[in-house]
Amino acid sequence: MLFFRKKKKLSDAIILTIALVIPQIAGLVGSLYTIPNIKSWHSSLNKPWFSPPNWIFAPVWIILFLLMGIASFLVYKSNSKLKNKALQLYFAQLTLNIMWSVVFFGAHNPLGGFLVIAALWIEIAYTMDVFYKVNKTAGYLFIPYFLWVTFASILNFSIYILN
Repeated sequence: MLFFRKKKKLSDAIILTIALVIPQIAGLVGSLYTIPNIKSWHSSLNKPWFSPPNWIFAPVWIILFLLMGIASFLVYKSNSKLKNKALQLYFAQLTLNIMWSVVFFGAHNPLGGFLVIAALWIEIAYTMDVFYKVNKTAGYLFIPYFLWVTFASILNFSIYILN
C-alpha cells in the first residue's frame, strides 16, 4: 500500500515539474526575440519615466511563469468539468505571450505589440476567471501576472506614443 502512495506522489511530482517547465519554455522562446533587441533596437526607443530598468524583467517573468505553472498544475489535478476549457485558455494565453515578444521585439512594432498585449490581457482575464472557477488558488495565482501585463500594456502603449 505504501508503494502505491509513493508512486502517486512521484507521478504528481513529474506532472508538477512539467507544469512548471512549460511556461518557462514559453518565456525562453519569447526571449529569443527579446534579448537580441534589448541593447540595439529597444535601447534606441524613447521610454516613459516609469519604465523599469531592463534587469527587472527577467526575474519578474521567471516568478510569474512559476506561478502560472503552479496554477496550471492545480487546474490539471482538478475534477472540474471546466478543466479542459481552462487548460485550452491557458495555452492560448501562453501563445499570445510569445507572440507579443515576436511582434514587439522581433518585428520592432510597438503598435502591433500593443494590439497583441491587449488581446493577451483579455485572454489572461478570461483564463484567470475560469481558473478561479476550477480552483480558487489557481485563479489567485494569476493575479500578479494580470497586474504585470496591465503595467506592461501601459508601458507598451506609452512607448508607441513616444516613438
